[in-house]
Amino acid sequence: MFPKLNLPQYNLKYKETEKGIYVFDIIRKKYILMTPEEHVRQQFIHFLIEEKKYPKGLLAIEKQLKIYKLTKRTDIVLYNKNGNVNLIVECKAPKISISQETFDQIARYNMNFKAKFLIVTNGLNHYCCKADYENNSYTFLKEIPNYTDILK
Repeated sequence: MFPKLNLPQYNLKYKETEKGIYVFDIIRKKYILMTPEEHVRQQFIHFLIEEKKYPKGLLAIEKQLKIYKLTKRTDIVLYNKNGNVNLIVECKAPKISISQETFDQIARYNMNFKAKFLIVTNGLNHYCCKADYENNSYTFLKEIPNYTDILK
Protein backbone atom coordinates (compact mmCIF):
# COMPACT_ATOMS: atom_id res chain seq x y z
CA MET A 1 0.00 0.00 0.00
CA PHE A 2 2.53 2.62 1.15
CA PRO A 3 6.32 2.32 1.33
CA LYS A 4 8.05 1.26 4.56
CA LEU A 5 9.36 4.31 6.35
CA ASN A 6 12.45 4.83 8.47
CA LEU A 7 10.20 4.93 11.54
CA PRO A 8 8.68 2.29 13.80
CA GLN A 9 5.46 0.96 12.30
CA TYR A 10 2.33 1.84 14.25
CA ASN A 11 -1.08 0.20 14.07
CA LEU A 12 -3.18 2.96 12.61
CA LYS A 13 -6.93 2.72 12.08
CA TYR A 14 -7.98 2.69 8.43
CA LYS A 15 -11.26 2.61 6.58
CA GLU A 16 -11.90 2.21 2.89
CA THR A 17 -14.61 4.06 0.99
CA GLU A 18 -15.42 4.57 -2.67
CA LYS A 19 -13.21 7.69 -2.51
CA GLY A 20 -10.15 5.84 -1.21
CA ILE A 21 -8.41 4.76 1.96
CA TYR A 22 -8.73 6.95 5.04
CA VAL A 23 -6.62 6.95 8.20
CA PHE A 24 -7.80 8.03 11.63
CA ASP A 25 -5.89 11.09 12.87
CA ILE A 26 -5.67 10.87 16.68
CA ILE A 27 -5.01 14.62 16.97
CA ARG A 28 -7.83 15.90 14.74
CA LYS A 29 -10.02 12.96 15.84
CA LYS A 30 -11.31 12.23 12.35
CA TYR A 31 -10.53 10.14 9.28
CA ILE A 32 -8.26 11.79 6.70
CA LEU A 33 -7.73 10.69 3.08
CA MET A 34 -4.51 8.67 2.94
CA THR A 35 -1.89 10.15 0.64
CA PRO A 36 1.87 9.47 0.69
CA GLU A 37 2.43 12.70 2.67
CA GLU A 38 -0.40 11.85 5.08
CA HIS A 39 1.18 8.43 5.61
CA VAL A 40 4.41 10.15 6.71
CA ARG A 41 2.55 12.67 8.88
CA GLN A 42 0.49 10.01 10.69
CA GLN A 43 3.46 7.73 11.33
CA PHE A 44 5.53 10.71 12.52
CA ILE A 45 2.78 11.87 14.90
CA HIS A 46 2.78 8.42 16.51
CA PHE A 47 6.59 8.45 16.62
CA LEU A 48 6.57 11.79 18.50
CA ILE A 49 3.90 10.62 20.95
CA GLU A 50 4.95 7.01 21.55
CA GLU A 51 8.75 7.14 21.18
CA LYS A 52 9.61 10.72 22.08
CA LYS A 53 6.81 11.18 24.67
CA TYR A 54 5.36 14.40 23.22
CA PRO A 55 1.99 15.16 24.86
CA LYS A 56 -0.84 14.59 22.41
CA GLY A 57 -2.74 17.56 23.83
CA LEU A 58 0.05 19.99 22.87
CA LEU A 59 0.20 18.89 19.21
CA ALA A 60 -1.71 20.51 16.34
CA ILE A 61 -1.98 19.36 12.73
CA GLU A 62 -2.13 21.66 9.69
CA LYS A 63 -1.96 24.85 11.76
CA GLN A 64 -2.91 27.76 9.51
CA LEU A 65 -0.67 30.82 9.19
CA LYS A 66 -0.34 33.86 6.94
CA ILE A 67 2.85 34.64 5.04
CA TYR A 68 2.73 37.83 2.96
CA LYS A 69 -1.06 37.57 2.57
CA LEU A 70 -0.82 33.88 1.58
CA THR A 71 -2.48 31.25 3.74
CA LYS A 72 -0.21 28.29 4.48
CA ARG A 73 -0.43 25.30 6.81
CA THR A 74 2.23 23.68 8.94
CA ASP A 75 2.11 19.88 9.09
CA ILE A 76 2.71 19.39 12.82
CA VAL A 77 3.16 21.96 15.58
CA LEU A 78 4.11 21.36 19.21
CA TYR A 79 3.02 24.04 21.67
CA ASN A 80 4.46 24.64 25.10
CA LYS A 81 2.19 24.98 28.11
CA ASN A 82 2.04 28.76 27.59
CA GLY A 83 0.57 28.29 24.11
CA ASN A 84 3.74 29.26 22.22
CA VAL A 85 5.05 27.11 19.36
CA ASN A 86 8.09 25.09 20.44
CA LEU A 87 8.54 22.87 17.39
CA ILE A 88 7.41 22.74 13.76
CA VAL A 89 7.50 19.61 11.58
CA GLU A 90 7.30 19.72 7.79
CA CYS A 91 6.37 16.37 6.21
CA LYS A 92 6.95 15.40 2.60
CA ALA A 93 6.01 12.27 0.70
CA PRO A 94 8.76 9.60 0.66
CA LYS A 95 9.48 10.18 -3.05
CA ILE A 96 10.19 13.89 -2.39
CA SER A 97 13.85 14.54 -1.62
CA ILE A 98 14.63 16.86 1.27
CA SER A 99 16.26 19.90 -0.32
CA GLN A 100 17.26 23.45 0.51
CA GLU A 101 13.82 24.47 -0.76
CA THR A 102 12.25 22.33 1.99
CA PHE A 103 14.37 24.04 4.65
CA ASP A 104 13.52 27.45 3.19
CA GLN A 105 9.82 26.55 3.41
CA ILE A 106 9.95 25.64 7.11
CA ALA A 107 12.15 28.68 7.85
CA ARG A 108 9.48 30.92 6.24
CA TYR A 109 6.82 29.26 8.39
CA ASN A 110 8.97 29.78 11.44
CA MET A 111 9.18 33.54 10.84
CA ASN A 112 5.65 33.67 12.33
CA PHE A 113 6.25 31.25 15.20
CA LYS A 114 9.90 31.57 16.33
CA ALA A 115 9.95 27.89 17.33
CA LYS A 116 13.04 26.53 19.08
CA PHE A 117 13.10 23.35 16.98
CA LEU A 118 12.40 22.56 13.32
CA ILE A 119 12.06 19.08 11.82
CA VAL A 120 11.87 18.13 8.16
CA THR A 121 11.02 14.55 7.21
CA ASN A 122 9.98 12.51 4.21
CA GLY A 123 9.59 9.41 6.38
CA LEU A 124 12.92 8.08 5.16
CA ASN A 125 15.22 10.93 6.19
CA HIS A 126 14.64 13.15 9.22
CA TYR A 127 16.47 16.41 9.94
CA CYS A 128 16.11 18.34 13.16
CA CYS A 129 17.68 21.65 14.03
CA LYS A 130 17.60 23.98 17.00
CA ALA A 131 17.21 27.70 16.38
CA ASP A 132 19.61 30.17 17.95
CA TYR A 133 17.93 33.55 17.60
CA GLU A 134 20.74 35.48 19.32
CA ASN A 135 23.27 34.37 16.69
CA ASN A 136 20.72 34.08 13.88
CA SER A 137 21.68 30.47 13.16
CA TYR A 138 20.52 26.85 13.32
CA THR A 139 22.33 23.85 14.79
CA PHE A 140 21.52 20.46 13.32
CA LEU A 141 20.98 17.74 15.91
CA LYS A 142 22.02 14.11 15.59
CA GLU A 143 18.57 12.89 16.58
CA ILE A 144 15.09 14.15 17.26
CA PRO A 145 14.93 15.22 20.91
CA ASN A 146 12.61 13.69 23.48
CA TYR A 147 9.89 15.96 24.81
CA THR A 148 11.79 16.54 28.09
CA ASP A 149 14.83 17.75 26.10
CA ILE A 150 12.66 20.24 24.20
CA LEU A 151 11.74 21.89 27.50
CA LYS A 152 15.35 22.66 28.45
